[in-house]
Amino acid sequence: MLVQIKKTKGNEDRLTLLSQNALQDLRSYYKTWKPKEYLFEGHKGGKYSGQSVVKVVKTVAHKAKIRITVTPHMLRHSFATHVLKAGVDLRQIQVLLGHSSSETTEIYTHVATTTFKKIKNPLDS
Repeated sequence: MLVQIKKTKGNEDRLTLLSQNALQDLRSYYKTWKPKEYLFEGHKGGKYSGQSVVKVVKTVAHKAKIRITVTPHMLRHSFATHVLKAGVDLRQIQVLLGHSSSETTEIYTHVATTTFKKIKNPLDS
């Protein structure tokens, strides 16, 4: 249930998680649209532009009646925060986000301080 995304920002290849729920939707989408080169293609074929991705995210946020400006980066940040809160190791999150430095990933630790409450201090054992 891993998806490889090729040539992302910085021309990097990345891995991300695929949910069972999304898999069913992707199968249906694939059968309907029959993409040729990219899973998600623009109207004229070829890969989606960054601007198109932003437009899709903003449109969906508007339909969901979210009153703040939502960006693709906010979704990425939310994903990282949620998996960290769920107990996923910081190193694994670093790989999923494609960060070359663990320091970049560590910015999420200040957001997820609630997970620290579950850690038992060794001196208390």
